[in-house]
Amino acid sequence: MIEPTAGVFVDREHQLPVRIYYEDTDFSGIVYHANYLRYFERGRSDFFRMIGVSHTELAAIDTAFAITRMEIDFKRAARVDDALVVHTVWNRIKGVRLLARQWITRGEELVCAANVEAVCISLDGRPRKPSAEMTAKVTPWLAPEEG
Repeated sequence: MIEPTAGVFVDREHQLPVRIYYEDTDFSGIVYHANYLRYFERGRSDFFRMIGVSHTELAAIDTAFAITRMEIDFKRAARVDDALVVHTVWNRIKGVRLLARQWITRGEELVCAANVEAVCISLDGRPRKPSAEMTAKVTPWLAPEEG
């Protein structure tokens, strides 16, 4: 059976290839802006999948993620048939918060970039600290602190 790609790691950066299909575009043939949120979500999800943090296993221990803040800068339009790469770097874990930087490129060209704040929550929506096991799996992949 052929498995879909979950991307690759280059150092601490996760890279996920994404192809743009007609269904991703609006009437003008340009990727509809909300679809970039979906691509960023795939990048974050596949990052966790590749380091051994399963959303299914998290749900079994009453844990999930919620996005509380996302700041996006749109730089260039993507179009049908474009081959893009979603880049994801997790910066740090601070209490219940996980902070990430993501960007999407077409070759060397920046298409859009985002700063993301996610929180770890229980399935009823209350904030909760990430488990020690999840923190141990994520910590080696965190970007080095600047300063």
